[in-house]
Amino acid sequence: MKTAMIRLISTCFLMSCCAVLQAQEETLSRDFKESTIAELSTLMNNFYIEPDLAFQVSEHLKQQLEAGHFDGASAIAGFSESLTKEVQSISKDKHLLIRPATQSQGARPNTTEDFLARHRVRIARDREEAGGLKGVGILEGNVGYLEIIGFAQLQEGRDIADSYMKLLSGSDAIIIDLRENGGGYPEMVQYLCSYFFRDPVHLNSLYWREGDRTQEFWSLAEVGGTKMPEVPLFVLTSGKTFSAAEEFSYNMQTQKRATLVGQTTRGGANPGRIMRLNDRLEAIIPVGKAVNPITKTNWEGVGVVPDIATSHEESIVKAHELAKVAAQKYGANRRQRHEVLSAKLVAVLDSFDPETGAESVYEILKHCEQSGLLGREMVNGIGYEYLMNFKEPKIAEAIFRANTLLFPEVANVFDSYAEALAMNGKMDAAVKNYQNAVDIAKAMNDPELKYFEDHLQKAIEQIRKQ
Repeated sequence: MKTAMIRLISTCFLMSCCAVLQAQEETLSRDFKESTIAELSTLMNNFYIEPDLAFQVSEHLKQQLEAGHFDGASAIAGFSESLTKEVQSISKDKHLLIRPATQSQGARPNTTEDFLARHRVRIARDREEAGGLKGVGILEGNVGYLEIIGFAQLQEGRDIADSYMKLLSGSDAIIIDLRENGGGYPEMVQYLCSYFFRDPVHLNSLYWREGDRTQEFWSLAEVGGTKMPEVPLFVLTSGKTFSAAEEFSYNMQTQKRATLVGQTTRGGANPGRIMRLNDRLEAIIPVGKAVNPITKTNWEGVGVVPDIATSHEESIVKAHELAKVAAQKYGANRRQRHEVLSAKLVAVLDSFDPETGAESVYEILKHCEQSGLLGREMVNGIGYEYLMNFKEPKIAEAIFRANTLLFPEVANVFDSYAEALAMNGKMDAAVKNYQNAVDIAKAMNDPELKYFEDHLQKAIEQIRKQ
């Protein structure tokens, strides 16, 4: 019993000593606070996107330090929170904040090791969170639904985005849920926006103080899936929607490409950079600001205001109601357009002129592909119908030629085109296109490479025998 009591007393004594030591370690000296504020002021004045505000913040922090405002902050967490509150009270910038350093105490600031460590963490997080694309599905009424909780780095999220967008490609309306999205990378915003525009559109610009330069972001001409430039689009927002998620929302709203449903977003339009203050604290300092090409401003401090205001819980219900109506109308219009295009295609093929008809065939097939009526394989199938069943090799040649113009990165369309050329006695052109098929197949590691090589070799041998 006595031994047990001694052990208990010893344990309590050790715990008390640890608590005292921890409290001593957490106590922040006046010199530490002063040097931290001095370094923060220097970084703000050198890099913050609004120089006048940077000076005001610096002066405010010095006054607060002299007035003893930070005396009660004895721990790193409390001191960083207090600093953040004070800098934001002047700047109103929600991207500007101070936090405990991500590296262990004593680590060298601003090193390559720090950068790579953060990069590894980002990669792991992006993989675990599926590139920020949390959920996808088809709701009642053929309405596609995609929840995005963060915009990952493009290299980590692009393939996932393409696979998800492929699932949505048959939808007659789409809802994108950004209610829990706290931001991310502008390149991923640009890439996902590009799915909803046919031609390049100036989405947003970022002005950077360093170098006094402006970086423009345009929708991309090519994405890894089927574009949906006319599909009705609805975006859900909330008070948590922030930064890059706000940019996506603002881009779509100002381009009149989507209807925003929900609540006003948080209001942060100034992208920041992590800068080390010392071995225990770091700051995120905004070094740029968004500039919308239409409004010439951004959503900093005011947020993105939805077109239809609802509560958080009601937003998905309301958006789905609107989307079902839009989907029904879009689907009916799409079917009507497809009927008209089908009739025009038949008319062009029936009146085909071998001398001038190839360009007309290309133009009508381009419209059919853009509308979603015909894809690459269907166009190829129509070509073979004319080549084999209808015995119209010249029309087939024009159809296959159009497919090479529509899908120049696909080996098989060149192989089919070459086959029609050979049947029409144009062997030199056939060999050239068989070679195109082989070259593309090699570059793309196409499993059908041997098949294309055999066709090329047979065409070459046929020329030799002539």
